[in-house]
Amino acid sequence: MEEPLRRIRALHTASTVTVYQAYRPEIGGPAARKGRFPVTWKPDRMTWIKPSFMWMMYRCGWGTKEGQETVLAVEITRDGFDWALRNACLSHYVRGLHPDRVTWQRDLKRAPARVQWDPERDLHLRPLAHRSLQLGLAGEASARYANEWIVSISDVTPLAHEIHALVKDGELDAATRLLPQEQGYPAGDELLAHLRP
Repeated sequence: MEEPLRRIRALHTASTVTVYQAYRPEIGGPAARKGRFPVTWKPDRMTWIKPSFMWMMYRCGWGTKEGQETVLAVEITRDGFDWALRNACLSHYVRGLHPDRVTWQRDLKRAPARVQWDPERDLHLRPLAHRSLQLGLAGEASARYANEWIVSISDVTPLAHEIHALVKDGELDAATRLLPQEQGYPAGDELLAHLRP
């Protein structure tokens, strides 16, 4: 079956969805141990959550980039995730989707969440033809994420390193078997119509 150009692919259950972030160990370690972000985490900054494990691996270099050495799997409520999608704005202007550039700029400034569709990545971190969602949270969305939506936080850095080692050794089938089993997230037009270019 052909992969749609834009689709949210995620590990999800009936009530939760898993997203990924990477932090320096001083933030990621305590977050995984306590199941919430430490006081050093800055809720006033835009925080980007990624439902795609492979896009996170691309972004953090398999947990090797400075400041992104601890990779977290953050399980959040689907209600929260859906709220963010409903209240999000695309991070770039699209003629035909937005009435005009001024309206888009106004909506973007007001929105507590923003969406980018970035190329999904393969095991060698090369871009694929289809795109995965990145969700930026700010203001109210960031506060809700940290204080209301989180169900659990796990440190998946060892998994990232294990998969990376298999890729480097050419063991692509073994690496693929270890990947989180992401499926299409059931987000209908009500959630995504205003976010699909």
